[in-house]
Amino acid sequence: MEQSLVRKEVLPFLLLFGSLLLATLVIDVLLHRFALVGIGRWLGIPGTMLILLSFLYSLRKRKMIGFGKPKTLLNLHETLTWLGALMVLVHAGVHSYTILPWLALAAMLVNVVSGMTGKFLLDRSRRFLSEKREAYAAQGISGEEIEKRLFWDATAFDLMKQWRTVHLPITLAFGVLVIAHVFSILLFWQWK
Repeated sequence: MEQSLVRKEVLPFLLLFGSLLLATLVIDVLLHRFALVGIGRWLGIPGTMLILLSFLYSLRKRKMIGFGKPKTLLNLHETLTWLGALMVLVHAGVHSYTILPWLALAAMLVNVVSGMTGKFLLDRSRRFLSEKREAYAAQGISGEEIEKRLFWDATAFDLMKQWRTVHLPITLAFGVLVIAHVFSILLFWQWK
């Protein structure tokens, strides 16, 4: 029985993102349960630092730094971003009532999803389509019939290839919103 691109590639992607949301919920519940909600307020700082540290991969990719192996830095980027996003999501669970933190949070979530799309789905989807093409060709199916059979999978793949058009501007928007959020916190802090 053939597996569709959605079942083979999209569902694991959704499970990975869902694990981020579930981990956030579990940590938030535990902090509330043990009256440690104040810890969540401070998790935004190390979370942001981890996300900033994850940019070593981007700097290496753009040849702005020369150290580190790209594959190692990519794995570090993915891990630090996931952990940083988890901390920021728990931080957001402290329940802010102003729009700026929510905008920064929304930009971060869109950024995480777009980054995961590039990492998790695009390469796997390319391989999946190639394997299906080869399997159909080995069965003697014509090129035109192969394209018909792969139409929906190819359409899904073409949509996923557009991830960079979302990822880079959202990363910039996220950065600007985080800076504005931090500045507003410092501006309205009760300095005693």
